[in-house]
Amino acid sequence: MAEAYIVGAVRTPVGTKKGALKDVHPADLGAHVLKELVDRTGVDPAAVEDNIMGCVMQVGGQALDIARTAWLSAGLPENVPGVTIDRQCGSSQQAIHFAAQGVLSGTQDLVVASGVEHMAKVPMGASIVQGLDFPYGERWAERYGMQEISQFRGAELMAEKWGYSREDLERFALESHRRAAKAIEAGHFDREIAPLAGLAKDEGARPDASMEKMATLKTLRDGGVITAAVSSQISIGASALLIASEEAVRRHNLTPRARIHTLAVTGSDPVYMLTGPIPATEKALAKSGLSIGDIDVFEVNEAFAPVPLAWAQETGASLEKTNPNGGAIALGHPLGATGGILMTKLLHELERTGGRYGLQTMCEGGGQANATIIERL
Repeated sequence: MAEAYIVGAVRTPVGTKKGALKDVHPADLGAHVLKELVDRTGVDPAAVEDNIMGCVMQVGGQALDIARTAWLSAGLPENVPGVTIDRQCGSSQQAIHFAAQGVLSGTQDLVVASGVEHMAKVPMGASIVQGLDFPYGERWAERYGMQEISQFRGAELMAEKWGYSREDLERFALESHRRAAKAIEAGHFDREIAPLAGLAKDEGARPDASMEKMATLKTLRDGGVITAAVSSQISIGASALLIASEEAVRRHNLTPRARIHTLAVTGSDPVYMLTGPIPATEKALAKSGLSIGDIDVFEVNEAFAPVPLAWAQETGASLEKTNPNGGAIALGHPLGATGGILMTKLLHELERTGGRYGLQTMCEGGGQANATIIERL
């Protein structure tokens, strides 16, 4: 049976909207991790068969197939193509799936899965600024009406459905900042980060976060419980992983670090939008033959605090094993890059702790979710 191996994984530090990475061009951001991936793995870059790059807002500096632009900007061989994909927040996790599927199918041997998003230069929503006021069309409206479809409403709906108070969410957010600050101080991310523009550590974590400070923030809507404190940050970042077949490992003298164990993707209610990680996790576990207790580390994107809380409640997963070094509330969420960033964190945490299985999942626009299980080697 064919196998797909992760042989390299690297990311930039995650920058804040006004931080050290704010003036780096998105293509240069992507180029940085691609060049670093090649250097760290020692692979012949001309042997790479494709660069699949996740990016959500494909306009402005992120337009014109940034996967190709970033590869060439890195000074890498012109014979290697690139394709940019959009599965909303799960874009670079889907890039990992596509890369692994190319290898597992036997049609490819070496594929890069990458992601980039510069939310300061290309703001969230930039891709729908021009065009129709209602982007979904008449047939969508016939099915779902003209109700608001947004992640912010979805987060409120989740908090209401699962009965989470503002204090519940802020307590979770505070723990995310505590874990992130502790991990940064202990150097847990140092091996996986490729410093850029003088920045070597993630910028978003706030060691001074407190329940008292969070309580002073306004909710995003009247009568709601979601505030900026319990939401992922506007961020800048890039990630890149090298996925290889057994033949490529032998031919290029590469060292497998983990194997792709199980891939799953699913849809869920597009109005709630953010609940997809629950069925995606259930689907991945059913396909894998593993139980929730077999997983040593979980990375669940903290788009909003209700997402991992409801996910853990429904799946029975341990919150102690979930985002052990903090999540997007503290560390940021550069949309199209986050899937690869989470996978890079997951791999390194398994290596650091000696864990065997890791599961990653994240909510995505349109009511979707990817789930990926890896096995450390």
